[in-house]
Amino acid sequence: MPTSAPPGNRFERRRAETRGALVRAARQILAEPGDASPSIQAIAERADVGFGSFYNHFESKAELFDAAVVDALEEFGRSFDASLTGIDDPAELVAAGFRLSARMADSHPELMQVLRRHGLEHLHSERGLTPRALRDLEAGMTSGRFTVTDPTTALYALGGSLLSLIELRFARPELDGDEAASNLAEMALRMLGVPAADAHDVARRPLPHLA
Repeated sequence: MPTSAPPGNRFERRRAETRGALVRAARQILAEPGDASPSIQAIAERADVGFGSFYNHFESKAELFDAAVVDALEEFGRSFDASLTGIDDPAELVAAGFRLSARMADSHPELMQVLRRHGLEHLHSERGLTPRALRDLEAGMTSGRFTVTDPTTALYALGGSLLSLIELRFARPELDGDEAASNLAEMALRMLGVPAADAHDVARRPLPHLA
């Protein structure tokens, strides 16, 4: 998916389309099991673009794969923005994030496989869910909803827990994903200082539909 405004002329559009095709091919590769080290020729063939086009957009495979993960993170964040519009309670936003992520393992498997395999190294990213989660944490701290004093540490704790939930959904598909997500969301809220009974209730409120 594009992460910026559509280019204004035909050359820019074709350039953006080529870059998008390379990023999509890289996302497919990153979502697949095994060693993500195909040749640039193989990547170009999967993207259905010329070999020389690669270097018009990326200096290395590492740069392309990094762009592919950032693209996945941004899609993840935009999905949450669209789904959680109208929810003002920071605790409910955190809980819904865990619970919707578990469902996205079924509805958006390629995206979630990318995050499963490569999300940890991008917890510091300025794109995707990280800035949105930090915003909600800081809002909860300001309002007194959360009692934690260090939003960065809390962010990494939540991020690690979320990635563990995604791993659980793929590694143990026989488990009830909704129940596991609600239980983990409840634990996360209690870690943030939400009282136990309140955390239990918030983690089981009706969920909005995925956008």
